[in-house]
Amino acid sequence: GDWDFWADWKDRRLWVTVTPIVLITFPAAVQYFLWERFRLPWGATVCVLALLFGEWVNRYFNFWGWTYFPVNFVFPAILTPGAILLDTALMLSGSYLFTAIIGGMAWGLLFYPGNWPIIAPLHVPVEYNGMLMSVADIQGYNYVRTGTPEYIRMVEKGTLRTFGKDVAP
Repeated sequence: GDWDFWADWKDRRLWVTVTPIVLITFPAAVQYFLWERFRLPWGATVCVLALLFGEWVNRYFNFWGWTYFPVNFVFPAILTPGAILLDTALMLSGSYLFTAIIGGMAWGLLFYPGNWPIIAPLHVPVEYNGMLMSVADIQGYNYVRTGTPEYIRMVEKGTLRTFGKDVAP
């Protein structure tokens, strides 16, 4: 969804919780199929790499090629470290229950640290027209999107959501 498209919406609460929960279904299904039919322990990794390739093609041609959004503003989430751990849990245990509990937990817990090297520069505080903002927020203000609900910008204005506490409407 939108939390994985735009760098200014990749926040520390919703993007971290929604994205791994939604994206674990396809790697788990491919992992089950390849393990059950062929005993190959790399189904989640293959699925994630194919998904990542498709997302990069989409982001490059649709966002950069047609609308000229910078690629560092629309990069996809990196899921490869979690997929490798998910496959490792299945390979070492051979149990779907163990893989679902331990591998699924590793998938979710490794999601944010795996993406942190890409996201960290976007959380740098910057003074912009007398306001303290993050680089991602400045990108969101400068590259206006037609589908962005303006009430989100109004609710989060001045709350320092990247650095401080919860958003206060």
